[in-house]
Amino acid sequence: MRIHCKVVAIAVGFGVFLLLYFFGWNGGADEPPPKEVGGDRELEEVGRSPPSLLSDYVGSDAVAKLARKSATGVGQRVGRKEGKTTGREGSVNAKSKFLGNVIRPVTRRRRPEEVMHLAVVACGKRLDETLTMLKSALLFSLKKIKFHIFAEDSLAPQFEERLNQWPQSVSARFQYSIYPISFSVGDAEEWKKLFKPCAAQRLFLPIILKDVDSLLYVDTDVLFLRPMDDIWMFLKSFNESQLAAMAPEHEVPKIGWYSRFARHPFYGVTGVNSGVMLMNLTRIRRTLFKSSLIAGGLLWEDLLHPLHQKYRNHITWGDQDLLNIIFHYNPENLYVFPCQWNYRPDHCMYGSNCKEAEQEGVSILHGNRGVYHDDKQPAFKVVYDAIHNFPFEDNMFQSLFYPIQNKFLDTVNTLCGRIPQVFLKQIEKAMKTVFEANVVRHVRPRK
Repeated sequence: MRIHCKVVAIAVGFGVFLLLYFFGWNGGADEPPPKEVGGDRELEEVGRSPPSLLSDYVGSDAVAKLARKSATGVGQRVGRKEGKTTGREGSVNAKSKFLGNVIRPVTRRRRPEEVMHLAVVACGKRLDETLTMLKSALLFSLKKIKFHIFAEDSLAPQFEERLNQWPQSVSARFQYSIYPISFSVGDAEEWKKLFKPCAAQRLFLPIILKDVDSLLYVDTDVLFLRPMDDIWMFLKSFNESQLAAMAPEHEVPKIGWYSRFARHPFYGVTGVNSGVMLMNLTRIRRTLFKSSLIAGGLLWEDLLHPLHQKYRNHITWGDQDLLNIIFHYNPENLYVFPCQWNYRPDHCMYGSNCKEAEQEGVSILHGNRGVYHDDKQPAFKVVYDAIHNFPFEDNMFQSLFYPIQNKFLDTVNTLCGRIPQVFLKQIEKAMKTVFEANVVRHVRPRK
């Protein structure tokens, strides 16, 4: 009988222990569970203590606090050595330091996708040329692009209509904003007629696009022959003082325009060309620029108008001359990239003088002097026509590369046409890169 009583007592005691254990472990059951943020979740093991023994060490109240904390701090990681979070909440106290030895859910957060910013200014009869430039940027680039299009009022609805006609597979890779032509200081009509129609607008991009950190500006007569991603990477090559990047106006001083004819200060030995200009707008906005105007420095917005007033009778190329004057007095602020990133007829019409393009191919083609629309430099026109006529979503090798390659045979009687590999090398390489990025990496190996 005594044995039976002992058995019953043990069973009752064990049952009470189980009830207490159950209610103790679930003391925080009325607390909401940790919410999932974003997509997939994973369990990160921090330390070695099994979760079933946690209440034995810290009690049910601490477990409830841990549940509440994880509900508000999903995705933060606890440091293995010092028990410090790498998220926003900083270091934890001594009590919760011990709580780091637990398996808890974390969120696998994706980094926000980087978007490149591309600006262009279009006035007059530049609609088709500008759209061809934008098209070339999309054909070869990998990241998404935000287009900042500054256009005359008559062109704005045409841009919107044409861009909205591009296929969905293409439009998913870009965004765009259209802005009116505007100048924040000085006489707007005078700025507008400074050189080519509206070209001076580029000087005001840091002032207008206050929410944009970095930007690539290009003229309408520019074509990308490789991913824009590659020139965008130059931003990471800037040192602490550099805030813009341009290519030299010429490679040979004795035939360069600035070195022979300029009546104003200019950058370096041959000056720089502003048709392709990479800018850190944040740095430009906060920098004090030296000049010949006053002893101290001036902010970008305060510098433009007085600089134009002083040199207005001595400049030929408008806004480009003003940029050369600015960087003449502030050479430490400029990063100079090779001529292949702004390849113009001057680089081949007098004989090939861009060594980087000969070695690596043209990266960005700049068809100034109107060579896309006449027969003076047919090698440039061949590339423009091929990109302009290329149907989106067609086979790039068959409908873009091969037509350019074949039509170059008709240009061999010109100095620029004698070096087709300079024009074709990066196009072929870029097409392979796009193919690998869009097709090959999505093909999963069979198990």
